Amino acid sequence: MIEFKNISKIYDNNIIALSNITVTIDRGEFVFLVGPSGAGKSTFIKMLLKEVDPNGGKLIVNNINITKLPRNKIPYYRRKIGVVFQDFRLIPSLNVYENVAFSMRVTEASHKDIRKKVPMVLSLVGLSKKYKAFPHELSGGEQQRVAIARAIVNNPAILIADEPTGNLDPDTSMEIMELLNDINRAGTTIVMATHAKDIVDSMQKRVIAIEKGIIARDEQRGRYNYENKYF
Repeated sequence: MIEFKNISKIYDNNIIALSNITVTIDRGEFVFLVGPSGAGKSTFIKMLLKEVDPNGGKLIVNNINITKLPRNKIPYYRRKIGVVFQDFRLIPSLNVYENVAFSMRVTEASHKDIRKKVPMVLSLVGLSKKYKAFPHELSGGEQQRVAIARAIVNNPAILIADEPTGNLDPDTSMEIMELLNDINRAGTTIVMATHAKDIVDSMQKRVIAIEKGIIARDEQRGRYNYENKYF
């Protein structure tokens, strides 16, 4: 599903973001990406989204070598990946239904498919009754549910969640994690970057820890900290 093969990234200011990392994420896995600020997590995610390219190595996603992906193929590649951000990134002038539908319109889905799929996904995230509401009328947790609905409406093979609970209270955060867990159980591969120790420890999923550009730890059913060292 995802293979980083001897990937390195050095930015123009000579900052080493990733240093010769090799890691494989299998189809259907739920992986937490942890590490201190500046460790390389953001670069890891940006590479998956083809926003930055490595200086060396090979990145394979869905059997595609995206390190050699032509520029005109990038939009089509990204359509197969769902993304959820900390700050939701909803379009304020569109209501809930329209925000989710927008993601399908970008892929040139038919009106018939949109009318069928959007209500299904809103039901999945528990927002069927709020399809006419605008983002400012929703709580933070509800806005994040809309963002998740938008991210999964096109049935992506991979869902990238970048600090999705960062702006939410603990109870709402766990509700969002339960939703993501359900999506993962349905077959979607999830890679989630987070600093939320309680969430990582309670979920007991695979944990990949990045520190100073290298894979410092890779554990199945891992925890956020190791040997009293906190990221």
